Amino acid sequence: MTSKSPDLRLSSGVEGLDQILGGGFIPERAYLVKGGPGSGKTTLCLQFLRAGADNGEKSMFISLSETEDQLRDNAAAMGINVSGIEFLHLGPASTFFTEVETYDIFSPAEVERGPITGQIVSAVERLQPRRVVIDTITQMRYLASDPAQYRRQVLSFLRFLSESASTVLYTSEASSEAPDEDLQYLGDGIIELKALNDRRTLCVTKLRGSDFRPGKHTLKMTGRGMEVYARLVPDEHRRNFSLDRLSSGVDSLDAMIAGGIERGTVTTISGPSGVGKSTMVYQFATASAERGELAVVYSFDEELSLILARCEGTSIPVRRLMEQDLLRIEKVEPLILTPDEFAMNVRRQVEESGARMVVLDSISGYRISIRGGDYIIRIHALTKYLSNMGVTVIIVDETNRLTGASYATEGRLSYLSDTIMLLRYIEERNGEGHLEMGRALWIIKKRLSEMDRLIRKFSVTRSGLEIGPPVTRFLRSRHEMIP
Repeated sequence: MTSKSPDLRLSSGVEGLDQILGGGFIPERAYLVKGGPGSGKTTLCLQFLRAGADNGEKSMFISLSETEDQLRDNAAAMGINVSGIEFLHLGPASTFFTEVETYDIFSPAEVERGPITGQIVSAVERLQPRRVVIDTITQMRYLASDPAQYRRQVLSFLRFLSESASTVLYTSEASSEAPDEDLQYLGDGIIELKALNDRRTLCVTKLRGSDFRPGKHTLKMTGRGMEVYARLVPDEHRRNFSLDRLSSGVDSLDAMIAGGIERGTVTTISGPSGVGKSTMVYQFATASAERGELAVVYSFDEELSLILARCEGTSIPVRRLMEQDLLRIEKVEPLILTPDEFAMNVRRQVEESGARMVVLDSISGYRISIRGGDYIIRIHALTKYLSNMGVTVIIVDETNRLTGASYATEGRLSYLSDTIMLLRYIEERNGEGHLEMGRALWIIKKRLSEMDRLIRKFSVTRSGLEIGPPVTRFLRSRHEMIP
């Protein structure tokens, strides 16, 4: 095979896969695309050829199973335009069944291999394609008399195509009866597709002569074909920025955190349900928007109508700032969105729209999207990326304990957080000796500056957040008053 520089790449036709491959395929090499039925192999191959046709390159699809009409219909259903792609169907015609062809002297392999090989050679020499797909190459196994001959035959075939200046994708459907380990050794790269339950994944396990992004990456089949969401690598992204102090818009709250939270840092707002976490979040988000810096809030729990109603009840101008496109609120359904897809959405807001603040409300909703995996790894990568890009992050973490002391965060987020604000209900007695439920705010961590270490009362009013005096008397239990 011709040796090509890894710096010269051909797009796969799938943006996310190009990122995983380090820019695309190295030309004039052969790559195995493996996976079970319905995993997306043919779709990926069609998009690979489409990218070539769009670039003025001659492209050929050699099918040993599906007919050209079937391939065209399937491509149309996926929104893939196949104009400019030449199809060569080498599977048996319908007459094979009706005429019951038999061979008395020679084996079927010996009779069929010659005409099939001749058709391929003739088509390649005539078209001289830059890109070739063979779907599926495992069908050639039945044209060989033994495994050794099959390997020699496939290797010779791939070399013929590469020496013809073609870049080749060949698909395989392995089974216990017909494993494809031999095909894996022959290829310059391996892309494995899997469809498990309601999740699809893509994994590159081999890419000869080049580095690639390892691990499983999620993908979806859409009306535009296959979309791949490469796992986020934070250290690949970085901007220069200054650690400005960002005001919350509430002077008394800013006084507790030395003037505000720093740009490019992570703040966790922790507390039980209904204590005021989201109200505080929207106070910071609207303050960012009022400065002319786009803030994006991802709501995993509440619907937009409820958010707007609550903010209007506390004089937080969410609706006005959304109309000015300085504040965006995206409702996220964690059972539909994968973590990789969500990270790509966040990246677009940051890199294309210029978002300067990102809010996750709440982390419990995000955790659902991981579905059994260690979500802390994903949230670490996401927050590290945002911090590297100078984006301020606010995370809402709901705790289970209603009153009293508990963990700073329920979601193991303490080490990620530069600032932690703990919101709690407190039991206290009023001047008449009656038991009341109040709210308290405690800044328990501020990595980059000093902070007010007193526990202070706060309330959510028609005018917004109000920070009150220090708490001097509250109940530890129903039988003990702490002075």
